[in-house]
Amino acid sequence: MVILLPALFALMFLGMQAALMYQGRAVALAAAQEGAREAASETGTAVSGIRTAESFVAVSTTGLTNTTVVGERTATRATITVSATTLSVIPGWNPTIIQSASMPVERVT
Repeated sequence: MVILLPALFALMFLGMQAALMYQGRAVALAAAQEGAREAASETGTAVSGIRTAESFVAVSTTGLTNTTVVGERTATRATITVSATTLSVIPGWNPTIIQSASMPVERVT
């Protein structure tokens, strides 16, 4: 019994940490996709895509901190990358999440 309870607690903390990381990854990916969608629009720019991704993360209540958004738009492709630190239930560990989305740029043909 002395060994079973700490093992059970460790398993619970690992499960909670996995859920927090999954949620953080999902929100970061959604923000990157929204930003890439904006940047890839016909009148979009890399700056507008970055701002869209930043505002998406800001209004979400996920616990993402130290969020950094970078973007690039070429003549054919728009890419937005979101990196952030998510919450951690394990002391001293700050997991970093990096998600990227890329879309073709809309062009009038």
